[in-house]
Amino acid sequence: MNTALFVQLLHSELEDTGGTADVKRHIIRFNTRRDYAACVKQIGRLKSQLTRLGSVQFLKIINAISCNLRSVSRVARTPYVHSVEVDIKMKVHGIKAKSGERPQKSKSIGEQVTIPWGIRHIKAHRAWSKSKGSQIHVGVIDTGVDYSHPDLRHSLSRGINLLQRHMLPNDDNGHGTHIAGTIAAASRQRGIVGVAPHAIIHPVKAFDYQGSAFVSDIINGIDWCVNNDLHIINMSFGMKTYSRSLEAAIRNAYQAGTIVVASSGNEGKKATIDYPARFSQTISVGATTKGSKIAPFSNQSRLIDIYAPGDKIYSTWLRGRYNELSGTSMATSHVSGVIALMLASRPTLRPTQVKLLLKKNAVPLTKSAKKSGEVREIHALRAVQAAIKAVNINRKA
Repeated sequence: MNTALFVQLLHSELEDTGGTADVKRHIIRFNTRRDYAACVKQIGRLKSQLTRLGSVQFLKIINAISCNLRSVSRVARTPYVHSVEVDIKMKVHGIKAKSGERPQKSKSIGEQVTIPWGIRHIKAHRAWSKSKGSQIHVGVIDTGVDYSHPDLRHSLSRGINLLQRHMLPNDDNGHGTHIAGTIAAASRQRGIVGVAPHAIIHPVKAFDYQGSAFVSDIINGIDWCVNNDLHIINMSFGMKTYSRSLEAAIRNAYQAGTIVVASSGNEGKKATIDYPARFSQTISVGATTKGSKIAPFSNQSRLIDIYAPGDKIYSTWLRGRYNELSGTSMATSHVSGVIALMLASRPTLRPTQVKLLLKKNAVPLTKSAKKSGEVREIHALRAVQAAIKAVNINRKA
C-alpha cells in the first residue's frame, strides 16, 4: 500500500464529529519519520478533495497524527502504523480556595508589592541578589494567561493557542494565569512578585475553559516549546492513564535538554502519582503547607522528586485580580520558578543535573528524610548557590 492509498483509507475511517466524541479520538503513530513525512505530504495534497482530512492534527515530535476514527482495526493493520491509542483527556491540578485582595500574612516590598508566603518560605526572595531568572524562557502548558494583568505584562512573550490557532492564548479559566504569576509575576507598583520575576513566560493554551485537554494537545504544546528552544515546561495537570505517546513526547523533550516539571495530583493518595509526573524524565512535585507538612490533598510517593508550597497560594487571576488556589499545580509553579533562577545562574545545566541539585539542596520534612533523602521541600537560595558552584558537574549526567 502506498501513502496515497493509506490516506484514502484514513479518510474513509474518519468520523466527522468536530472533536466532540472523546472516546473516538485517537493518536496514530508511524513507524518512522519518513513514513510520517510521506503521510503528512499526502494529506496536504488530498485534503481539498477529501475534506475530513482537514480535521487531522499533526504531532511531529512523535511522528504521529491525531484524529477522530470510526474504527481502529483497518488503520492499525497498515504497514506504516506503529501504534494507535485513544487520545484521552486530562485535567489541571488546582483546587479553588477563595478570592481575595491582599492576604494578611504576606510580606510587602515597600507599600504595595506583595511577596506571597510560598515564595518567602522557599527563600526565593533571598536568591534575587544572585539571580532573578533573566533570559530564561518558561513554557506554561495550561489554560492560557490574562495578557492584560498588570503583574504579568512585563513577563509575557509569544505563546500559542492550540485550540484556536488564529487567536492569542487568552485564559478563560484562571488556572494558567495563577501558575504564570507564581513563576514570574513582576509587579513594579502594586500586586505580587513571582519566584523568578525576570523570567519570560510563553503561554501555551492547550486546556479549555473547564480545565480539560486532550493528550494530543499536550503533545503539540511540548513540540512547540521544544521547537522554540524554551528552557522549562511547566505541566500543572495530570491523569491516571498511561499514554505511550505522551511518554515519547516528554522523552524527546528531555533528550533535547528541555526541563519538564509536572504536578503529582490532588487525591491525597499514599503510593501513587499521576501521569506525566510519573515519567522519570520529569521533575515530579508534591505540595506542602505553611507548616512544612505534606498537604493533605497532595499525592505521596517515592516517585515524587521534590515538594513545594501548594496550600492557599495567592497569585494572579483573571481581569487583573488575585486568587488563592491550592493544589500540586501551585507547588509545581514554585519549582519551575526556582529552576529558572538556577538556569539564569548556570545556563549549561542539563535536566538530570537540575533534578540532582534540587533534591540535594532541599530541606528534609521529616526525621527519616534526613537519612533516606526522601520527602524534601525545595530551597531556592541553596539551589541557586549550588547551581553557581556547579562548575565541575559531570556534563554527561
